[in-house]
Amino acid sequence: MQDALKGLLRRHGLIVAFMVFLAGVALNTDAFLSAGNILDVLRQVSITGMMAVGVTFVVLTGRLDLSVGSMLTLLTVIVVDQHNQSGPLMAMIITLAAGCALGAINGVLVGYIGLNSLIVTLAMLSFLQGLVLFYSGGSNVNITNAQDTWFAVFGRASLFGIPVPVVMFLAAAAVAAFVLKFTTFGRQIYGVGGNETASVFSGIDSRRAVFWTYVISGLTTGLAAIIMGSRVMGAQNTIGQGYELTVLAGIILGGTSLLGGSGSIGRTVLGIAMLGFIQNGLLLLGFPYYVQWLVTWAVIIIAVWIDLGAKRGRIFA
Repeated sequence: MQDALKGLLRRHGLIVAFMVFLAGVALNTDAFLSAGNILDVLRQVSITGMMAVGVTFVVLTGRLDLSVGSMLTLLTVIVVDQHNQSGPLMAMIITLAAGCALGAINGVLVGYIGLNSLIVTLAMLSFLQGLVLFYSGGSNVNITNAQDTWFAVFGRASLFGIPVPVVMFLAAAAVAAFVLKFTTFGRQIYGVGGNETASVFSGIDSRRAVFWTYVISGLTTGLAAIIMGSRVMGAQNTIGQGYELTVLAGIILGGTSLLGGSGSIGRTVLGIAMLGFIQNGLLLLGFPYYVQWLVTWAVIIIAVWIDLGAKRGRIFA
């Protein structure tokens, strides 16, 4: 019995803890599990989740992308500014192209040149923060004539009672899951993350695979920026600050290994949802907003410890 309990905790310890947390919050506040609150949480995590879908590709190769928060800020500023200049359709096209281009820069530096992904994406984070201020002149931007544009549909509308951002997030997750599970490219991603040396000897171009994961990360961040701009109908110069840690925390919480080769989009969706409900539950219980950051820190530390312990077979040593 004791061995079975240890096995359960080793495989699903975080999920068990999450279920206990849900039960505790639900007993203390009736609004927590209401349909309205659940949809609100899903709407809130859709931006983080959209980014996490792309970053999951990167993490599966054993790399990191810490630039997505600053990239979200820049791309949101771009989509709002270009909406005022060129209209919503052209603004979205420009934003997605910019996201792919920024991802390609990371991909070249990490995949083809072979630089450390942590250093490259931290440097890109700093570069993008400066680029945002240069592009916007240090001023916030807002969509003019916000009441007259159909652009608001991506962040504020609903489809059959489900918020459009949630629909977009789940659709992107479904496409990404299909790519990882049923395509040659998906198998290459797992191969590179599992054993890059062996994958090279198997004929996989690991540099090309890593490059495209960063392009995908840039693309999904562009989609997240469209949702963000549509929801807020404007953009501040710090609107994406901290998102990179929330994205990473959700991915790790879902069980995708930072060492690469293990994980899935489904796990990422679950992890992002879990993190969203944890943060929402803390607010409903009356905790200050900054407690969310403390919990995010704890989630990252515990999840990484469990991941490394499971990999080494010493979690209960």
